[in-house]
Amino acid sequence: MSLSFDNLYAHGFLRVAVCVPEIRVADPAFNGDRALALAASASRQGAAIAVFPELNLTAYTVEDLVQQDALLDQAEAAIGRLAAASRELVPVLVVGAPLRVDGRLHNCAVVIHDGRILGVVPKSYLPNYREYYEKRHFASGRDAIAREAVVNGERVPFGTGLLFEATNVDGFVLGMELCEDLWAPLPPSTFAALAGATVIANLSASNVTVGKPEYRRTLCSAQSGACVAAYLYCGPGPGESTTDLAWDGHAMVWENGDLLAESERFSREEQVVTADVDLDRLRQDRMRLSSFADCAAEHRARAETYRRIPFALRIPSEAGALRRQVLRFPYVPSDPAQRDERCHEVYRIQVHGLVKRLQHAGLEKVVIGVSGGLDSTQALLVAVRAMDELGLPRANVLGYSMPGFATSDATRDSAGRLMRALGVTGEEIDIRPSCMQMLADIGHPYAKGERVYDTTFENVQAGERTSHLFRLANLHRGLVVGTGDLSEIALGWSTYGVGDQMSHYNVNASVPKTLIQHLLRWCIAAGQVDAATAAVLRDILGTTISPELVPGHDSAHPAQHSESVVGPYELQDFTLYYVSRFGFRPSKVAYLALQAWGDASRGSWPDLVPPDRRHAYDLPTIKRWLEVFLVRFFRTSQFKRTAMPNGPKVGSGGSLSPRGDWRAPSDAEEVAWVEELRRKVP
Repeated sequence: MSLSFDNLYAHGFLRVAVCVPEIRVADPAFNGDRALALAASASRQGAAIAVFPELNLTAYTVEDLVQQDALLDQAEAAIGRLAAASRELVPVLVVGAPLRVDGRLHNCAVVIHDGRILGVVPKSYLPNYREYYEKRHFASGRDAIAREAVVNGERVPFGTGLLFEATNVDGFVLGMELCEDLWAPLPPSTFAALAGATVIANLSASNVTVGKPEYRRTLCSAQSGACVAAYLYCGPGPGESTTDLAWDGHAMVWENGDLLAESERFSREEQVVTADVDLDRLRQDRMRLSSFADCAAEHRARAETYRRIPFALRIPSEAGALRRQVLRFPYVPSDPAQRDERCHEVYRIQVHGLVKRLQHAGLEKVVIGVSGGLDSTQALLVAVRAMDELGLPRANVLGYSMPGFATSDATRDSAGRLMRALGVTGEEIDIRPSCMQMLADIGHPYAKGERVYDTTFENVQAGERTSHLFRLANLHRGLVVGTGDLSEIALGWSTYGVGDQMSHYNVNASVPKTLIQHLLRWCIAAGQVDAATAAVLRDILGTTISPELVPGHDSAHPAQHSESVVGPYELQDFTLYYVSRFGFRPSKVAYLALQAWGDASRGSWPDLVPPDRRHAYDLPTIKRWLEVFLVRFFRTSQFKRTAMPNGPKVGSGGSLSPRGDWRAPSDAEEVAWVEELRRKVP
């Protein structure tokens, strides 16, 4: 089946649903009808799986009535009706029911799809404490001998070691457990994940008490993270008996530790809570986590006991918009509280790295080129904080503004004002005379009065600045602090061996451009700097990003705009995150970028991003700059990254250090990525 570009199932996503139905105690016919109604709703929404609470066909609170044949017969009949109706539905249905197997009664999850019962998984760990006394009624699935059960006259696979694998959806392998199973020290889902399950369904009947919902969240988050899986938790809502207990209808969808969706607790209405799980992310994370594979190998014998039940999912041809938040700025939290914590932590990491390097080198001074641009500003703030932490005077930060042939009045002014506001030792060195000498020495046409602004012309200026900085560091016994950021390193937007590519220690090495912008905005908003410094930071944030190496028609307007060459940094940082962190196909990156950037009015923005900077990009624009990224990243820039100076890694988004997160050959081809982009993205 060929899926269109805008179908989420074409990009490794799986829509899941957790359903909280109305329940009547000991009325399987009614409960089956409500389950069917919610399953139909999930189907209309394009869900691939719909999970219901524990024992939802009878209600969990039937107590001793669960051993009555009349009730058990009605539960099986309800399963039969659900199976028949499922021929017209998209999702796999996972419902809870008591079933008689080999003369024992089991608390079961029944898996139904496309007109048949795929299998039955019994509960392993039966609670027998406080308000739960399941051993009074049920046998543990761990003790079951039978490998098949007869349900409504149909013989189906039975056992705790069942996995349900979609043959037409890469990576969709369903495992399950029931309520108390999750509370056990070694939950069955752990072994199911090691055996290949990527989606875990938990049919639960956990009652509510004060503080318990947060504990459930903690358990589900931790288990989904440990299993590197999606975890679908579904508890009962309206209708369970309140003779001695209360119920809150708590349902959640987690993905590798992240909460994707959650029900409204204590709602009197039925609910179908949906979310789109990223199977590609789970697959990539498992592939990269060597400890997961090692653990799976260690428990190979247990994994081999699992039986895989194949089925073909009825993939919807249209599923609508993606139902998960795709952050425009994956390196920048949208939540203000997380934002404050993240910004503070980034500075602490950068400062700690520089402090350690200075102490190890036995140095008390740093040398830094201050251009009046974003990157050198961030590096200068880090250097100042490092001096404060070391108890050294800020004058030990030696800042140098080095105007060249194309330096604008604005950046030159900002550099001087910033150094004065921060109280560092600031000087200006005009590099034009030394650049002219080198241009003359090598016979460049510019030295003869010709307006030739080629790469050599640009690199002579970059080289002169770096040469001055290193010799100044020798003279003053200091350390050259680098300024080049992660975005420039990814795109190769620097001069090899000099300029932003080289330093003694680069504090910005793993900080992308969009995060640097955000850090500076945060410094202003959070009162991290005084009024004079804040005023300069505002001017710097409003300055066009440019290397300022080619003269414009006047000193107020630079001829070069970096983003017109390498692309908008907000798009390229987005691409960098998903390519380097997850290894996603370019077509998927384009799809995600369209979800995030296609409509400026959709989704949340970090509150510090000004309204006039809230942009939107259509698919052709995304595709154009994505191809630029692929060529520059995979083909033309790796040789620069192999010679990167040291610098601290600040985030899980990774770095491009050849000693750490990114190791690649310098002479690789970009063809595989570009071809996939051109073929898959309209």
